[in-house]
Amino acid sequence: MSEHDANARFLRESIVEPDSIARARAHAVELGAMPISTVVGSQIAVLAAATGARSIVEIGTGAGVSGLWLLHGAPQAVLTSIDNEPEHLAAARQAFADAKVPSTKVRFITGRAIDVLPRMNESSYDIVLVDADPDHIIEYVEHGLRLARTGGIVLVPRILGAGRVADPVQRDEVTSAYRSLVQETQESSAVLATVSPAGEGLLQLIRLADRD
Repeated sequence: MSEHDANARFLRESIVEPDSIARARAHAVELGAMPISTVVGSQIAVLAAATGARSIVEIGTGAGVSGLWLLHGAPQAVLTSIDNEPEHLAAARQAFADAKVPSTKVRFITGRAIDVLPRMNESSYDIVLVDADPDHIIEYVEHGLRLARTGGIVLVPRILGAGRVADPVQRDEVTSAYRSLVQETQESSAVLATVSPAGEGLLQLIRLADRD
């Protein structure tokens, strides 16, 4: 076993997931709404806690796993979650109820994110999590940076594409978009960017103040 694989296994076995999130994860798998890994979930919870986030947008609800992790780190926050799949939203509502999250803390929006995001207020959110249709990943991140306040964070899980992004032979549209996103954000003066390789990867962008 390689050092990378050994580290990954150790983290998977060591990080404890709250029972309510574990139940939501099991339901997500049943629905085919593949959730973020426990490793990435714990990372976004820490980021939510560290920023003292009070207003969060989640693009791609799934069955509620990522949203529950975010509120685990920032229980004071209000989460707005967007998804186009009624079955997923129903599962997420049940997951939040099971976790005893007050209904006032979560707002669900049913619709295509590409249609919903342009209508949302810019510079209004502490965290924007992008975990939706990868065909629109670039547009979603652009919207996320518009919605985030100065100093706010845009998070993109699955950014390493199960190893495909690092493989130059892989040139399909989605993989190329993820690769370009990593490269372009590293060169951008509008954000401070890094990528965590843990789990399936997590791109982290901090929106910087506009420069004249």
